[in-house]
Amino acid sequence: MPKSRIRKKDDFTPPPAKTTNLKMNSGRGWVAPLMLAMFLIGLAWIVLFYVSEGSLPIRALGNWNIVCGFGFIAVGFGVSTQWK
Repeated sequence: MPKSRIRKKDDFTPPPAKTTNLKMNSGRGWVAPLMLAMFLIGLAWIVLFYVSEGSLPIRALGNWNIVCGFGFIAVGFGVSTQWK
C-alpha cells in the first residue's frame, strides 16, 4: 500500500490583541440612584402603611398598599439589571 505524503503544518500565529476602551461609567449614572430610590420608596410605603394602621398612604387601597410597596421594590430590582 502506498504511503501518503506528510503535510507540513503552518506555524501558529496568535490573533492580534484586541484593544477595548472600557468606561466604568458608560452613560448609566441614573441606574443606581433610581434603583435605590425605588427600594426606599417601596420600603417607606410599606412602613407607613403599617405605622398608620392602614390609613396612609392611600386609604382606599386598603391592604393593596402592601402590593404597591412591593411593586416599587420589584421595579427597583428590574432597574438593577441595567447596572454595570
